[in-house]
Amino acid sequence: MTNPYAPPRAIVRDIADPSALAAPADRSTRLGAAILDSFIFMAMVYMPILLGAMVGGATATAAGSASSNPMVAVGGVAATIGFAVWLWLTIKYMGRNGQSIAKKLLNIKVVRADGSPASLGRLIWLRNVVNGLISIVPLYGLIDALFIFGESRQCLHDRIAGTVVLKA
Repeated sequence: MTNPYAPPRAIVRDIADPSALAAPADRSTRLGAAILDSFIFMAMVYMPILLGAMVGGATATAAGSASSNPMVAVGGVAATIGFAVWLWLTIKYMGRNGQSIAKKLLNIKVVRADGSPASLGRLIWLRNVVNGLISIVPLYGLIDALFIFGESRQCLHDRIAGTVVLKA
């Protein structure tokens, strides 16, 4: 029989010690990851469209036809497949350990400010969607990027999401 006058009991989950966090990622590594992610996206999504349009346009010109070529449609299908593969890889790496494709290649990762793993929802919604909506404001992108020169090396989108980028 339990004592109705006993104090309540709660299970408290331990959090990581902030002083035991890995070193913050270098600014240049973060910049490199952002640029590399852009190139990866362009290669997987935009290149098939461009190649399909170039090949389709060249063959239509050579044939003397003004109609669209099936290669343009093939480029669109290849771009759709490339986007699906990019999305799958990005969600897989982000959900597993807070990394984009380039962050995985450059050995950096995103975690919560207390050192615990960042949830997929936090990474997608707060770091990307909310940040994308706010970027409608003129000069926001520049201000967001300039925040990395602070002592904590957190961009504005990191502060919004309560995350830090560390060496993996």
